[in-house]
Amino acid sequence: MPQNPSKNVAVIGAGPAGLVSARELQREGHNVVVFERENQVGGTWIYNPATDSDPMGVDPNRKVIHSSLYSSLRVNLPREIMGFRDYPFVAAKKPNRDPRRYPGHKEVLDYLNDFAAEFGLIRQVRFGTEVGYVGMSENGKWKVSSRKRENDHVVFVDEEYDAVVICNGLYTEPRIADIPGIEVWPGKQIHSHSYRTPEPFRDQVIVVIGGATSASDISRETAEVAKEVHISSRSALSGTPKKLRGYENLWLHSMIEAVGADGGVNFQDGSKVYADIILHCTGYKYNFPFLETNGIVTVDDNRVGPLYKHIFPPAFAPSLSFVGLPWKLVPFPRCELQSKWIAGVLSGRISLPSKEDMIADIETFYSSMDASCIPKRYTHNMDFQLDYEDWLATECGSPPPEKWRKHMFFIAREKLKTQPEIYRDQWDDNDLIIQAHQDFAKYITDLAQVQKLST
Repeated sequence: MPQNPSKNVAVIGAGPAGLVSARELQREGHNVVVFERENQVGGTWIYNPATDSDPMGVDPNRKVIHSSLYSSLRVNLPREIMGFRDYPFVAAKKPNRDPRRYPGHKEVLDYLNDFAAEFGLIRQVRFGTEVGYVGMSENGKWKVSSRKRENDHVVFVDEEYDAVVICNGLYTEPRIADIPGIEVWPGKQIHSHSYRTPEPFRDQVIVVIGGATSASDISRETAEVAKEVHISSRSALSGTPKKLRGYENLWLHSMIEAVGADGGVNFQDGSKVYADIILHCTGYKYNFPFLETNGIVTVDDNRVGPLYKHIFPPAFAPSLSFVGLPWKLVPFPRCELQSKWIAGVLSGRISLPSKEDMIADIETFYSSMDASCIPKRYTHNMDFQLDYEDWLATECGSPPPEKWRKHMFFIAREKLKTQPEIYRDQWDDNDLIIQAHQDFAKYITDLAQVQKLST
């Protein structure tokens, strides 16, 4: 396929997805501008001790804090599989870095800053600039309206781009559990988006809703100071509540049936507790308030669509694309392959199917979900389907992810489920770590030298 002239591309967001998109677009010869509302790169990996003015995150007029990190957060995947494929996330020999295999959030932010510096991405980023509108103009280009505060006034800018890549993340618009009776329940509610430290929960009775990593981490951390912590999870089996091993004040329950004006929380297992706080660890909603497509691209029950392979809306392909929507996959390598595909398609090096064929593929996918009784909100839940990354790699003409990555991923996920208290500090896959470092030596001089000395 003949190459197209380089495109002027707007990238929305300078988190991991935006940074790697900018790199891949530049590598393909495109001109890139990255819009970032914060004053540094990193996206969701920027820790901020402040929280939303509305702890539930539902008030549309609230003061929004875009960080969702809690102070103690450590990654839930080993660093060997977290990093971008040709820029491994190895322990840096620099002051004040975190060498642990499962490091804290600051180490990830430091890695992203290193990545941005290594590939000269900072000069492409407009910091402190928020995008207020993205929509197609009559000439087929994309109008991007942005605003930036300068001293005591706001500067508004309208520009046109050949393409827009949306990488604004998915950790700022909380999803809230629907609880019968909540309108009369007298206690406090908070979403994990606004959780930072356990101290505000001292001597309280807490109900934590959720079954993912944040619920596990936060329930165990708050149990150190709270009077009682009760986890309500879909994964809990029916029957009596289960006290978690190693704790005297931490129980696992089934889902909440209803709450009442007396402060009681009734669970489907028949138990009842009187709680002070309900803490929603219930995930987030996709949100693109700046995007105007006249109803062509929508968010319906957390399904962003219609999108071909979670990336391209057929009506606007390839000039509009999304990076980072699928979840339950390793995010950085996934975003790398998605952005590599987008960059190649924009340059004409890679071909997309026809609009009709993309729509047919999407309809087949939606039909398969319906046939399997999978709720619409799980459209972008890849459920550890690593063949998605294999497919992307093939489309890009790149090697598939190494086998050690897949093995390490599944071992890590299993240990997270079965040993949640210790999986970050105890492991038994050293043979895979060795294989990883042998591959990393292709990209890191110091590791290559170590490999030579050990042979």
